[in-house]
Amino acid sequence: MLIKRLEVTGIRNLRSASLNPLSSINVLYGENGAGKTSVLESIHLLSSARSFRSHKLKPLINSEMESCVAFAEIDIPGAGYQPVGVERFKSPATPGIIKIAGQSVKSAAALAENLPVQVISSDTFKLLEGSPSVRRQFLDWGVFHVEHQFHPVWKNTQRCLKQRNSLLRHGRIDDQQLAVWTDEFVGLARQLDGFRAHYFQQLVPVFEQTLARLLGLEGLSLGYYRGWDKDTDLAEVLAANAIREKEQGHTSSGPHRADLKLRYQSASAADILSRGQQKLVVCALRVAQGYLLSQLTGRSCVYLVDDLPAELDKKHRLALCALLEELKCQVFVTCVDHKDIDDCWSEQAAISMFHVEHGVINAKTITTSS
Repeated sequence: MLIKRLEVTGIRNLRSASLNPLSSINVLYGENGAGKTSVLESIHLLSSARSFRSHKLKPLINSEMESCVAFAEIDIPGAGYQPVGVERFKSPATPGIIKIAGQSVKSAAALAENLPVQVISSDTFKLLEGSPSVRRQFLDWGVFHVEHQFHPVWKNTQRCLKQRNSLLRHGRIDDQQLAVWTDEFVGLARQLDGFRAHYFQQLVPVFEQTLARLLGLEGLSLGYYRGWDKDTDLAEVLAANAIREKEQGHTSSGPHRADLKLRYQSASAADILSRGQQKLVVCALRVAQGYLLSQLTGRSCVYLVDDLPAELDKKHRLALCALLEELKCQVFVTCVDHKDIDDCWSEQAAISMFHVEHGVINAKTITTSS
C-alpha cells in the first residue's frame, strides 16, 4: 500500500479533510459535486504537483483560500513511509512548495518517481480521440518509470528542439550554429526513440492479454510511430526538409511528433468503437502499464478511477475490478452509489469506504457481498 494517510486542505470544496485509515481499495461515494474527484486530484497533486483535470491552478484552490495543500505518508522505496507534501498558490508569482521526507525538492519529477499514479476518468478517452501529445505522455509515463536515463535525455531533447526552432524562426539563420544543434538533436532523438521503442515492444503483449480479459475484440492493433519515417535516418529527413523548415520556422520531424496508433479493422479505433468499448480499451492500456511496471521493477502504482460504473455494465465492472485487485496495487474509486460496485471485489479484499458530502469526508463501515 503506497499511501497510508492522506490530508487535504483547500482543494476545491475540500476545506480540510483527512482519509485515515486507507486500504488497498478505497471507495469514495456521494452525490455529484460532493468533492469525490477532488480527493483524487489531491493524490495526483502529490504525484505531479498539478491536477489531472486542468493545468490551471486557480480553479483547483478553494475560492476562500490563497493556497492548497496535499499531504500524505507514502511508502518510498528503500526508506519506508515518509511524509510528502505539496502546496500550490493562486498567485503565479509564488512558487509551489514540495517536500519529501522533510526536505525541499525543486522538481516534480521526484514526486512522480516516488508515487506512480494512473488515472482513469472521462478525460482518458483522449488516449483514443485526442492529439498525439496525449499518447506521447502516456507512453513516456511508462518509459520514465522503467528507464532511469529517460528523463535527462527527454529534457535535453526538449532543450535542443527549443534552440533549433528558435534558430529556424529567425529571418537570417546561422547555418553553422543550426548544424551544431541539429547534430545534438539527432543524437538525442535516437536515444529517446530507442527507449520508447523498447518499452513499446514490452507493453504490446501485456496490453493484448489485459484487453482479452476485459473485451473480446479481434482486429484491434496498437502501433508505434517514432515521429519520422521508420526506414530513414532522422538526419536525412531533416536535411531533406531543410528549406521547408526554414519557411515554416519549426522542426517538422523528430520524437516530438511520436504517436501511438490504435486501429480497429483498418480504421481509427476512436471512429469505430462504441463509448463503452473505448473505455475498456483505455482501461486495458492503463492497467497494462501497471502490470508492466510491476514486472520490470517490482513496484506498484496507485490507480485513481473516477466514476468507475460510468459506461460499464455489471460484467465489465467485475472484470475491471478483478484486474485492479490482482495487480495488488492501491486503488481509489469514486461513484455516486457504493452499491454499484460493492460486489465487484473479492471477499479477501481490504476495502475502506468514505462518504463525501459537501466537502466533508466520513469513513463508513459497510458490509459488502460477493
